Amino acid sequence: MRSRSVPAAVAASPGLPVDVVPIALSVDLVLLTVRDDQLCVLLVRRGIEPFRGRWALPGGFVRPQEDLAEAAVRELAEETGVRRRPAHLEQLATYGAPARDPRGRVVTVAFLALAPLSQAPVAGTDAAASRWAPVAGAGDPPGLAFDHQAILGDGLERARAKFEYSAVATAFCEPEFTVAELRRIYELVWGGRLDPRNFHRKVTGTAGFLVPTGRFTTRDGGRPAELYRRGDAGVLHPAMLRPTARPNP
Repeated sequence: MRSRSVPAAVAASPGLPVDVVPIALSVDLVLLTVRDDQLCVLLVRRGIEPFRGRWALPGGFVRPQEDLAEAAVRELAEETGVRRRPAHLEQLATYGAPARDPRGRVVTVAFLALAPLSQAPVAGTDAAASRWAPVAGAGDPPGLAFDHQAILGDGLERARAKFEYSAVATAFCEPEFTVAELRRIYELVWGGRLDPRNFHRKVTGTAGFLVPTGRFTTRDGGRPAELYRRGDAGVLHPAMLRPTARPNP
């Protein structure tokens, strides 16, 4: 989310060309989780102009001497009350189209964040409300503010791609989880069913990918299922290919 006005441009330092474009720097977050068996994204309703009343990704301007990731975590806490650092946080891309913000030249660095089932967000600062929205309906007319619809789409594609070869899917899970719970995460993010036996063989057969805890649970129903935690191996090799058909954001 943006503050009430774009920060004043810093005067060009001696030695820089006089035609250097003054810009403001911000961060935005695509924070994904799973709630009620749906892949969801955290959205805030803007309480100020521009785009007052429209839903947007959480974010805001970077403060002087502030690291980009620090700014992202701070804005998340200030605008939504989600104060725990996400289980996974990475830079997604930089967006700098000249007209992306009607108040001036603003370049934003977007972050992709993944988190297990989180607390209900609470609106704050410039946000009128905040909520977890199913990605299938996020941005329904009139769409998200600024260029956040495109940023959300890029974040979803990054997450879907990384599921193929990395352990990033476990960021959606609690510290201990069953293989069936992990498989359901893959299915929701990829938008297609996976063969249970093949999936189990893949994730338990990759050395160091999952670590059995020696404990069991019946929360999935049926026979007791073994609980696992994430191992040290961060790579699936060979990669696990996603279903061909997957939903659009």
